[in-house]
Amino acid sequence: MQKTISHTFEDETLEAKTRWFKTLSRKERLEMLGWFTDFALMGNPKIMEQKDAQPIAGRVLVLSKVSS
Repeated sequence: MQKTISHTFEDETLEAKTRWFKTLSRKERLEMLGWFTDFALMGNPKIMEQKDAQPIAGRVLVLSKVSS
């Protein structure tokens, strides 16, 4: 992972972040997943106990896999 500092808004777009993420190796992507998971758990340690998430109108879209 190349560590750089940027101060431009162009580097903050979803497309720019996607391009950056695609440059990571599979191992680096898994490390990022672990980091994001740890970060979420620090903010809300009880998040793993929550089940059956329901959407909040106009705020969150909950996606679920439809079994065939």
